Amino acid sequence: MTPESSSTGEPDVVIVGAGSAGIAAARRLLAQGLTVTLLEARNRIGGRTVTRPFRGHPLDLGAHWLHAGPINPLVKLGFERREPLRRAPTDGHFYLRGKPGNLAQRASLDRAFAMADRAMTQAAKAREDQSASKALPAGMGMLGHRVADIHGLVSGRPLDEVSLHDFPSMEYADNLFIAGGLGGYVARLGRNLPIRLGAAVHSIDWSGQGVTIESSIGTLRAKAAIVTTPMAVLQADAIRFAPALPNEVQQAIHGFTQGVYEHVILHWPDAPFKGSDRLATLIGTHRSPPGLLTRIDGTPFHFFEIDQPHAARFDKRDPHAPARFAREVLAEHFGHRALRNVSVMHATTWRHDPWSRASWAVIPPGLAAIRDSLKAPVGERIWFAGEALSRAQWGTAGGAWEEGERAAGEIAETLRASR
Repeated sequence: MTPESSSTGEPDVVIVGAGSAGIAAARRLLAQGLTVTLLEARNRIGGRTVTRPFRGHPLDLGAHWLHAGPINPLVKLGFERREPLRRAPTDGHFYLRGKPGNLAQRASLDRAFAMADRAMTQAAKAREDQSASKALPAGMGMLGHRVADIHGLVSGRPLDEVSLHDFPSMEYADNLFIAGGLGGYVARLGRNLPIRLGAAVHSIDWSGQGVTIESSIGTLRAKAAIVTTPMAVLQADAIRFAPALPNEVQQAIHGFTQGVYEHVILHWPDAPFKGSDRLATLIGTHRSPPGLLTRIDGTPFHFFEIDQPHAARFDKRDPHAPARFAREVLAEHFGHRALRNVSVMHATTWRHDPWSRASWAVIPPGLAAIRDSLKAPVGERIWFAGEALSRAQWGTAGGAWEEGERAAGEIAETLRASR
């Protein structure tokens, strides 16, 4: 059932955006006895977590991994709700020129990743920030470029554009997936919340005692607001603030860059990969997939992942370019005959979605402090939340959830103190 607003009058808090952060904030505020209304520009909830059926099987078009299980609030909540969680395998596939690699070749790749992780972890302890690429060690051998490419893929930008102080962990031992898709899970968590769909927020006036919010469905007043709008959308001035936000806040918003992580969904029933949900590394030819997740949930579906540099090149071509690229690269490794039963089902374009404009937000070198600037409330009436503000889980649905709960907790304390 589509959730609609059940609140009457002026709510205590208006939440802009019904993605993971907005849903988490609403649940926390309602549990505190406050009234809320969520305004969602799209005609669905979930933000950048959305699951769609393909040939009868649910697949995620956005976020898919539940990263960092021990600290991810969506994992803890999932276990409490007895959701169908499953561990992500840590042993992936390794192919060299279309043939399975031997143990020594696999070990070389593992050593290269371990060297990179140790070097970057150590370098990040320094007070002075730098790009993550500068911390990559020499001596990784011919696989060094592959390690840098994978790290760049999961960062959303090439490593020379990513702050070393903000670099994400590559530890896969504690990651999980969920049957039915992460988007489906988040949608379940948002059921029966007071949400207004198709409600694009145009302006937030915080010149008075509370906030006045103008949207495509009218005017709403509240004591406070939580803004979960993605950084790239705020950078486009999609929401006007009156008076203007403090300079420090504006500079923080505009300090982020757009992280890009797209995927082409392939249906490939006779793919050579065995086992479910395993990452595949293909090397030894002219081109390699930036990333490849195979046999999702034990099905013939695969995610051919696209990093930011490739996505930027595709933007200058037709919309079928990512699908052609996926076929061309796989053909280099396995031959055209191996692809005779491959069907391209969909290619994501979060970087062009008007309500996202990116897959997530990335902090460039030297700007790691901007996150804290956005965690401070503006005039005790406006709070920002979302994946961009999570240090340990940025770029993830779990990070967005964490920040939604943080903002909600702070607002609840502020409103209680003002009574």
